[in-house]
Amino acid sequence: MEPAAAAPAPPAPAPEAAAPDKPKSKLSTERRSDEYYDIKTTIFNALIDAIDLTQLAQLDRDSARDEIRDIVNEIIAIKDVMMSISEQEDLLEDICNDVLGYGPLEPLLARDDIADIMVNGAETTYIEVDGKVQNTNVRFRDNNQLLNICQRIVSQVGRRVDEASPICDARLPDGSRVNVIVAPLSIDGPALTIRKFKKDKLTMDKLIGFDSITPEGGEILGIIGKVRCNVLISGGTGSGKTTLLNCLTGFIEEDERVITCEDSAELQLQQPHVVRLETRPPNLEGEGEITMRDLVKNCLRMRPERIIVGEVRGPEAFDLLQAMNTGHDGSMGTLHANSPREALSRLESMITMGGFSLPSKTIKEMIIGAVDVVVQAARLRDGSRRITHITEIIGAEGDVITTQDLFIYDITGEDANGKVIGQHRSTGIARPKFWERARYYNEELNLAKALEAAEVRTDDMV
Repeated sequence: MEPAAAAPAPPAPAPEAAAPDKPKSKLSTERRSDEYYDIKTTIFNALIDAIDLTQLAQLDRDSARDEIRDIVNEIIAIKDVMMSISEQEDLLEDICNDVLGYGPLEPLLARDDIADIMVNGAETTYIEVDGKVQNTNVRFRDNNQLLNICQRIVSQVGRRVDEASPICDARLPDGSRVNVIVAPLSIDGPALTIRKFKKDKLTMDKLIGFDSITPEGGEILGIIGKVRCNVLISGGTGSGKTTLLNCLTGFIEEDERVITCEDSAELQLQQPHVVRLETRPPNLEGEGEITMRDLVKNCLRMRPERIIVGEVRGPEAFDLLQAMNTGHDGSMGTLHANSPREALSRLESMITMGGFSLPSKTIKEMIIGAVDVVVQAARLRDGSRRITHITEIIGAEGDVITTQDLFIYDITGEDANGKVIGQHRSTGIARPKFWERARYYNEELNLAKALEAAEVRTDDMV
């Protein structure tokens, strides 16, 4: 029987992140033997019998660890287990993680350099570091332990994952995004994917430091956020759409009322007047579901000044466009697409598939009237992330939506280490369509300077 399931652990304090200078646990580099797991199971079961979990939950994390340490040491002595001091420390760390946290995931969650954790059953765990996916030696005792940890994660946000509801989106206390899929859909054991958010929140200045965009491009994006342009952030999986959305929301004024709609709340807005809404899956009887469209429609009744949709993926696209067209300027959202042109096509497809019997021309007119700017993010083949397009929607010619690029990222090659070499360049547009909007907000001089500086940089590169 899976030890962690022997007694349902009460809600424990949120796992604390390790200090930056804390050595990384050997758990991620050493594979445990079957004998180790047999010993751990024996001691864990004895611990569950000996400890009062209700009282343990009332202690702070350090006191709880001390309590567990004392009991585990007694059990080791009573059962005459032959282990070195370092092995006992490792065992204690593992057991504390199982009781108080997320088991073998804890050392990975504590590392701020990891962007994604991908668990493919009990035996296989991958991580993404610096844009590259690598295998680790982290393993779970069996699929039951992994499932127990998955259930612990999703239950904290009032969700469930089991055979009746085998797919679940959730989040960790720090805002990291979690996806779980279990049997019968996942054949080789539960599949757990965690998109971690860095403790240090990324800003536009940091994106500039990472060469994701030039200083001039960052200035223009900041002005786009300040002057309440309606923005669509487009990109593939893992391209940094949510990170970029977070950066753009940093330019929202503090006196604006912002309402966010997400499947699992992960946006990290810094403004004081923010209302966060989250969808809800159906219950066991298949009732009570709250969809993204429900949230977007409802937030129109909440006097929003800006509406932020974490990801547009269905019929809520219609309601978001309606909101953008009816006075909620400065609204933003993300969607999956590989180019600005494809993003607009996908937006139209979402509305069509949502059952709205509108002529294609009418939908295109809605998009033209609603969306001001499409910002394209991309993850390049070397793992780096770049903003590849800042594109304006300017009108239509016949049945085709016309656009103009303000910025483009050109790939020119790669170096000996396989790192992509490229450069951002201005297209030379001196007066974008949102110029009058910038003038209204007294930002036209800053916009002119940024565009001129971008043009000079491009000329220097040529």
